[in-house]
Amino acid sequence: MDFVIRLGCQGVDWQAVSDTLKAAGISYRDGETHRRAFEASHTSVFIYADDRLIGLGRALSDGQYQAAVYDCAVHPDYQGKGVGSLIVEQIISRLSHCNIILYASPGKEGFYQKHQFRRMKTGMALFTDQQAKLDRGFIE
Repeated sequence: MDFVIRLGCQGVDWQAVSDTLKAAGISYRDGETHRRAFEASHTSVFIYADDRLIGLGRALSDGQYQAAVYDCAVHPDYQGKGVGSLIVEQIISRLSHCNIILYASPGKEGFYQKHQFRRMKTGMALFTDQQAKLDRGFIE
């Protein structure tokens, strides 16, 4: 199967972004909120199969030495086919000169370790939905 990689936010169906995140079991919001977040990001990656959005990811960065990856998701119908790796590789290639951090959904850490990410001993977070993150295993 051929996948099409699109960078940037032009022509994106933002409801499809929300639906893809929801299908992947990742936190999601309404399409308009995702539009603003992706457009404000340093790097935005969208993967399509037959004109259907099947994967996405973004990174915030100062463009100099720090970056953070967010909203990496692949629709369950396409997981295990290399789509997630395409997304991460696109982001890393544009930010290889930066330190890159992320937080993974519990159980997905191994995927990111395959891309050379390592666990941090000093990571901390203050979430707006602390109890939900506690319940899902993101924080202790």
